[in-house]
Amino acid sequence: MSFRVLHTEGEARLGVLSTAHGEVPTPAFMPVGTRGAVKGVGPWDLETAGASIMLANLYHLALRPGIEVIEGVGGLHSFCGWPGPILTDSGGYQVFSLSDQRSVDRDGVSFRSHLDGTLVRLTPAAVVDMQERIGVDVAMVLDECPPWPVSEEEAAAALQRTVDWARLARESWRGGATALFGIVQGSFYPRLRERALEQTVALDFAGYALGGISVGEQKSLGRATVELSAPQLPPDKPRYLMGVGTPTDLVHGVRWGIDLFDCVMPARHARHGVLFTREGLLRIKNSAFRTDERPIDGRCSCPACRRLSRAFVRHLICSGEITGQVLATLHNLRFYLDFVADLRQALASGSFEDSAADIARHYVEAEARGS
Repeated sequence: MSFRVLHTEGEARLGVLSTAHGEVPTPAFMPVGTRGAVKGVGPWDLETAGASIMLANLYHLALRPGIEVIEGVGGLHSFCGWPGPILTDSGGYQVFSLSDQRSVDRDGVSFRSHLDGTLVRLTPAAVVDMQERIGVDVAMVLDECPPWPVSEEEAAAALQRTVDWARLARESWRGGATALFGIVQGSFYPRLRERALEQTVALDFAGYALGGISVGEQKSLGRATVELSAPQLPPDKPRYLMGVGTPTDLVHGVRWGIDLFDCVMPARHARHGVLFTREGLLRIKNSAFRTDERPIDGRCSCPACRRLSRAFVRHLICSGEITGQVLATLHNLRFYLDFVADLRQALASGSFEDSAADIARHYVEAEARGS
């Protein structure tokens, strides 16, 4: 894997991430295909929508169908039919969200499968090995992600465990086509983030992620942590902000030098009838759209916007018709992918700061009024 920065504007970066399965123009948004697919969406749909990289989750794939199955059919790309780059989260967040089903020690974590109660053991080396065996392009280290609020003492312990695990992961990494990213933790204590940055960067990973953000904190805390942390990451390595977020979060992250984003929001919002448009959020279940003949977004070229009215999409969503959820998901994914393409274009033209306020304006207003 290689990464090139093509242009900068302040801390913001335009770049390209090159992997064994293709190039990713950055900043980039990664659709979340937890089990190898975005709910209701085929890999051909992701290609049509403009995705260049997909995220999957090792925790879920390891439990079902199992690493042996995926490895046996030629790896994750072959298994799920996605030809482009794939990043896999180690599953650390999912494991630690199961606080009543797991136990942590210095060497890893043991937990009960949420599927059948089977005892499962994850170690830093095993997590790297599994990701290499299924042939992903970017693998994440096993980390501990404490939710907020958490005491500084507990956050420090989780940070040290994450750094110790990162060291073991780095030692076990084979250094082949699968690039290994370290994860910077430290919760929302600046002193801990500084320590995490120093110790994680010293391990010399292929790229770095900021973890432990969007875990229940006030938005101002998360953004302050991005502003503190992102500029201190190596300028020649890709930077990934895990699990974030809204369109305004993306603009903020890009402004401070983030290259990769993922979030379940486009698909999750779609299933509840909340659609992203260039004029802000649209809650399609509202009765105001019952006879609305306009497309969801007149400047969008997703399948729903090309042929269908808001009224018909609303009818499908309100009727519980799965087609409505699929169309809404395709629309929201297309919006996010077009959105980051607009940010890249603004960076390429040297007008990011001039464009960013206008790009995000409708979302700031929508969030303020709770639309």
